[in-house]
Parts: sequence; structure tokens; C-alpha cells
Amino acid sequence: MVDRPLKPRTREGYQHLLRRYLVPEFGELLVSDLTPALVRRWWAGLSPRRPTVNARAYALLRAILSTAVTDELLPSNPCRVRSASNPPTKKEIHPATIAELEVLVREMPAQLGALVLLCAWCALRVGEVLELRRRDLDLNRGVVKVTRAVSWVRGQPVVGTPKSAAGTREVSVPPHIVPALERHLERHVRPGANALLFPSMRDHQRHLQPTVLHTAWRKARAAAGREDLRIHDLRHAGATMAAMTGATLAELQARLGHSTVAAALRYQHAAQGRDAEIAAKLSDLARRPKALGTEERRSTDRGGA
Repeated sequence: MVDRPLKPRTREGYQHLLRRYLVPEFGELLVSDLTPALVRRWWAGLSPRRPTVNARAYALLRAILSTAVTDELLPSNPCRVRSASNPPTKKEIHPATIAELEVLVREMPAQLGALVLLCAWCALRVGEVLELRRRDLDLNRGVVKVTRAVSWVRGQPVVGTPKSAAGTREVSVPPHIVPALERHLERHVRPGANALLFPSMRDHQRHLQPTVLHTAWRKARAAAGREDLRIHDLRHAGATMAAMTGATLAELQARLGHSTVAAALRYQHAAQGRDAEIAAKLSDLARRPKALGTEERRSTDRGGA
């Protein structure tokens, strides 16, 4: 299809789309036989219950045929369905509050509470956290070094680079979670620089199984009253909180490991939703003018003396 390296998980996803959606419809046709009418008919026959998958399948077909055009196997790309490769707008995410994060940390198994802290307060991806090792956490400097990530392909862990080149980064750790991370290292991580921070419950040399993590996560989020919260949404919470501190787009982009500012801009928009909260606090301030005025007069009197 394309002459570029693909992440194992991405390659697996493309292979699934080919087997399930493209080969059954187009596998026996010559590329030169594909027409806009055939593509439109295929698109119209896809199930409306899977709009995101449909969009990905269409985008893959368009990419394949774009390569065919480049290689002069087709005069033009027959994929011409307007907006077909655009997935539907994602549902609005409501980030966890600080109080909810405290419940989530408390309700996770003891050896996984620090995972919630790193995903939320450092805005790390789950795959990045599950590949962290003792040597990656430098609490003397207050940083976590992200250079690798793990993904699961056909039930097996595959360690590679982070999602993008910008994903290789150092993230400063908020000082208030450092004591909890120190306790985690002391109680739940084996000696040695290469020891996983969050290994398998049965074998400390193997990665934690996603099914084990998500089983624990479902129980914790239920206790927090947040059945809607996905574990990846912890990263969203961390990014939004960072934006609330006044971080610039460039600073958010670096902290999150994004290649473009587009995603960071999304979190800044989320932070702007606090404007009503800010306005309410200004009103609280306005309700205390006499007290503020009294303090100012006292300071002026003392200064004059």
C-alpha cells in the first residue's frame, strides 16, 4: 500500500480492515476496474452502526488507490464520496476531577495506584506507562523519561517507540505525587534499572496484561461514580489541568508529546471552559468589598505612622 514503516498495532488494524471490508468487495477486481460508482455502492452498503470503522476502511481504500494513481495504474482516484473518511465527532469527554482522581487511586489495586497518578498528573499514554522501568523515573530531578511504549498485537506485547517522534520526551513530575511514586518504587518494583514499574501480577519480568488493568479500572471508576471514564481519559484530565495552569500551546505540545499543536489546542479550549468558574470567584470577591477596604485602610494608616 505505502512505502513507510508502520507501528505493529497500526499494521494489524490495516490488515483487519483489508480482510473484513475491502478484500470481500474488491479482492477479485483489477485496480483498473474500480470506478466511482463501485466505490459509492460499497460505501452505501456498509452498516451505519459502525461509522468510525467505516471511515477508517474508506480512508484505507483511498490511500491504496492514491498510491495506484501515483504509480500510474489509475488515471484518477475513484474514492469521491464527500467526507466519507472523516470519522464522526467524538463524544465530549468530561475529565476526572481532583476528588475523583483521589478515589480512583485509592480503589485501584495497591500496585496500580501510581499508574493512575502518572497517566493523570503527567498526562502519559497508557502504553507509555506500562513500558516504564525503574531507570525511567528520576525522582531526584523530578522527571519521567518517555522513550518507549508497549502495544499488544495478537495477544503479545510489542515494545517500540512512542506514538510519534515528539513522544520521546522528559515530563516533569508534579512535586505533590513524588512521595507516592517513591513508595511505589519501594513496595512494588523489583531492584534493578530494568525492572518494570507496573509488571504482570504473576511474572515481574512480563508486561501487565491489558485485560487485568481494565478489570481493575472498571471497579475503580464505578467506585468513583464515573462509569463513563476510560483509562485513556486520565491523560485528557492531565492535559486539561496543565492548560488550566496557563501553559502555552508549545508547552502543552511538548508535555503531551504531540507532533502538532492541534491536539494541544483542544485542551486549551477545554481549559477555557473554566471561565464561568472564574466569573463566580470574582463575584465571591465582590461580596467582600468592605472587608478588603478595611484591610487597605489599616495598611495605609500603619504606613503613614
